[in-house]
Amino acid sequence: MPKRGYHHGNLRQALVDAAFELIETRGPTGFTLSEAAKQAGVTPAAVYRHFEGREDLIAEAARQGYEIFADLMEYAFQSGQPSALASFEATGRAYLAFARKYPGHYVAMFESGISVNRTPELAEVAGRANGVLERAAEELSQHIPPDKRPPAAMFSAHIWAMSHGVVELFARGAAGNRSPFPPEDLLESGIGVYLRGLGLVPPDQ
Repeated sequence: MPKRGYHHGNLRQALVDAAFELIETRGPTGFTLSEAAKQAGVTPAAVYRHFEGREDLIAEAARQGYEIFADLMEYAFQSGQPSALASFEATGRAYLAFARKYPGHYVAMFESGISVNRTPELAEVAGRANGVLERAAEELSQHIPPDKRPPAAMFSAHIWAMSHGVVELFARGAAGNRSPFPPEDLLESGIGVYLRGLGLVPPDQ
């Protein structure tokens, strides 16, 4: 296998790219650092110049995933402006699109067991991604009377959980989980039901 990036001084990124491929095919616990080194075309000893163990390698993969995720969420949010409703719905769709386009990143972020607090850098970017959805929820919740308004953090957590559930059950080929409806329709209708319950969407929409 050709060495990817090693002679260009980019061994660290070559190892992360190898990890993404292995995570997609074997899962986050289905490979060793030595296998990641082989995938990257370098010796196992070279890995330890950059990562102390597999968990550190996966944490860096998760950090890079959150960077892309946060950028996509921000773009989705801005694409819906100035409509708070359009911005909020767009962030939900962005979650689904990210999971489909970046499966290795998604697994490293959400299914590896790596805490977002493992490193300050990972915590910072994960907080930035969550902050976009929370900001969208905050803007939309301003249309709810104060006495009926849920906290923005709770509002965004509900939609995050719904988006994650649709992804896990119906958008990533989970065995035995089938729906006659496309994941996009499931998510959109679920968000619609939630928003109608808060009085943010007219009953006939």
